[in-house]
Amino acid sequence: MEKFPLTKEGFVMLENELKHLKTVERPNIIEAIAEARSHGDLSENAEYSAAKEKQSFIEGRIQELEAVISRAQVIDPSKNSGDIIRFGATVVVVDEDDDKEMKYQIVGDYEADIEKNKISLSSPLAKALIGKEVGDVAEYIAPMGKKSFEILDVAYQ
Repeated sequence: MEKFPLTKEGFVMLENELKHLKTVERPNIIEAIAEARSHGDLSENAEYSAAKEKQSFIEGRIQELEAVISRAQVIDPSKNSGDIIRFGATVVVVDEDDDKEMKYQIVGDYEADIEKNKISLSSPLAKALIGKEVGDVAEYIAPMGKKSFEILDVAYQ
């Protein structure tokens, strides 16, 4: 079975989501289905249909999270050090086209969040950064064309 790399923080985040779904969302949707059933004819009951659809989504997400958590390979980035970029590294780069500095952390697929500057290990940018070190240039093909980033700093936190 394939292992999923996750940071310690990402693993805890997924565990918390799973707990919330099981202890809050699942009971709430069961209650909503019971309430909708009490309104009579289920064939024309929009509340019932919406509740069943939401239940299906919740149960699917619970199964997905349980599968990921059971196969997680938790990696603590703070135990790594050095200048070579690996999983968990926080990297400061400068875009060679517009001199804009950006900071990214390379994380697992299930914890990636571009709004928090956490990029997936399998993303084109992360693939270009892995194995490089401060002073190197990472190039990859983005949707808007070829991008080049100079690596300014690598840290493991």
